[in-house]
Amino acid sequence: MIRNATDSNFDELIAKGTVLVEFGASWCGPCRMLTPILEQLDRELSGRLEIFKVDVDVAGPLVVRFEVMSIPLLVLYQGGRPIERIHGFQSKEALLDLIRPHL
Repeated sequence: MIRNATDSNFDELIAKGTVLVEFGASWCGPCRMLTPILEQLDRELSGRLEIFKVDVDVAGPLVVRFEVMSIPLLVLYQGGRPIERIHGFQSKEALLDLIRPHL
């Protein structure tokens, strides 16, 4: 299940394993298009990948900290460190290509 990350729990959530975070907003069309793809990946990669969402409208400090200039922004973390950043809507195949080498 995809959970929301906030200013208060973000560092704890990304600290272990491989984690994909989507910075987005409910009003963002490409973000809404990405949701079913992220849900599929969450089911298919359960136990190997955690997925979290950050609502840029309520997580201002995270937006500043990670220099989010456009959404959706997907950031792949491993052991708490960002290892990949990708902007805009992505297909499931493109996301798998990004994630697989890090699982």
